Amino acid sequence: MKKRIAIIKGDGIGPEITQQAIKLLRSIESRFEHTFELVEVEMGACAIDKYGVPITDEALKICQESDAILLGAIGDPKYDNDPSLKVRPEQGLLKLRKTLGLFSNIRPVEMYPKIGASSPLRAEVLEGVDLVIYRELIGGIYFGEKHLSDDGTTATDTCTYTTEQIEQITRQAFESARLRRNKVTLVDKANVLETSRLWRRRVTEIAKEYPDVTLDFLFVDNAAMQLVQAPASFDVLLTENMFGDILSDLASVLTGSIGMLPSASLGNKNGLFEPIHGSYPQAKGKDIANPCATILSVAMMMDYFGLIEEAKVIRDAVQWIIAEDLGTPDIQKVNPYGCEAVGDFISAFAEENEEIHINHRNTRDAAGIVI
Repeated sequence: MKKRIAIIKGDGIGPEITQQAIKLLRSIESRFEHTFELVEVEMGACAIDKYGVPITDEALKICQESDAILLGAIGDPKYDNDPSLKVRPEQGLLKLRKTLGLFSNIRPVEMYPKIGASSPLRAEVLEGVDLVIYRELIGGIYFGEKHLSDDGTTATDTCTYTTEQIEQITRQAFESARLRRNKVTLVDKANVLETSRLWRRRVTEIAKEYPDVTLDFLFVDNAAMQLVQAPASFDVLLTENMFGDILSDLASVLTGSIGMLPSASLGNKNGLFEPIHGSYPQAKGKDIANPCATILSVAMMMDYFGLIEEAKVIRDAVQWIIAEDLGTPDIQKVNPYGCEAVGDFISAFAEENEEIHINHRNTRDAAGIVI
């Protein structure tokens, strides 16, 4: 199979974690005899510094013409900490989502028992957790009209949704539930917001097309509490843009590290794959960032391409490094490995057809892999 993949390394730890994913893509390419044409483009603070905009029209065109996009992370403190700036890194991502019509953000939350101790929640609360969040991505308050009064004392952000925007992601969520445990939870604020009431009406109507799937409802504040108190009760969570942004970050705490959670943003023609975490500028250049969320995002990309065996190999590789205590400091508290070494381990596992044996003494300073 031949595929063209746009690579956006971005800011902060983005280049480091993305480089590990590139190594993995080359291993998959070699083992399964695929051809991945990788085209690098810039977006985020790095693009603002170089071009004055968070993403150029040329970069957008390359992304549109690619079979998939792999994104590291964007954001920089010099932009994040100054709310008066008119040009910001996140505008590039919003523009990319809107231009490509990436209406659906899919964020699976899977537990890894061996690193569950890193979670702030008790083990019995985490038992059986396996959920996925479907977040609508190109509507709502993030894309609504914004206004600041002339005297700077009043600000307005408009939240708008159409039934079409609600319908397309709702059907995705219900189809997903049919492959899982046949339950969808709509998260809204229908007791207060008119947009939430529209969501609830339309989702209820669509649910009639899926009599085998149970639909229930939670207000977003209650959903946040239930994600902490009883996360195993959820199967598929369906929600709007801002609620999904917040709840998916909350759900990431369940796993013990935000560095373990991938995501896919899908439209009718394009797919973008990225870790859910930010650019983590404090770790930039220190070789401590966890590349697993980015690598698992590549597994979701393989699913998107229909390469199911390749996706399984990648997930098996991540399970293997956890089982063998080969993780970065966020998941491996004693004698952790660096970002680059973990990337080497995963890539080697993905390329080989037999067990890989690690000499821990030799790999403490460099990734020496003994086959």
